[in-house]
Amino acid sequence: MEKKKKRRKFLRRGTKKLLKLGKRSKKRQKWRRARGRHNKIRQKEKGFDREPGIGYRTPRKMRGMIGGLKPLLIRNINDLSKATDKNIIIISKKIGKRKRKEILERIEKKKLQLKNIKKEIKKHIKKDKEIKKEK
Repeated sequence: MEKKKKRRKFLRRGTKKLLKLGKRSKKRQKWRRARGRHNKIRQKEKGFDREPGIGYRTPRKMRGMIGGLKPLLIRNINDLSKATDKNIIIISKKIGKRKRKEILERIEKKKLQLKNIKKEIKKHIKKDKEIKKEK
């Protein structure tokens, strides 16, 4: 399989200088095509930022993948039956704490990879297991 290249960040000219273009706000830092008559980015002058182009696109086989694995969104416990070792699991945010714990336990049994889990939840699961062992 082909490897994903490091993605270049294309920013509008002036984002590092002007507040309204995103000097301190990443939300405002977005690409806008250069249209000025003497604009050095549009003219592709050496030493200036690059414009986005088709050559920067991710290879077709790697598009949408996370670390070479295809993401699988889990909305309920039954969705885990679709998971394989070629998937990376993303648990839906709408799932509550109790169901999330059940899903995490099943993921650990199957030894699948998980993308969006906080360390705090893992600690809670370990504590619950210790409490069950004591009983």
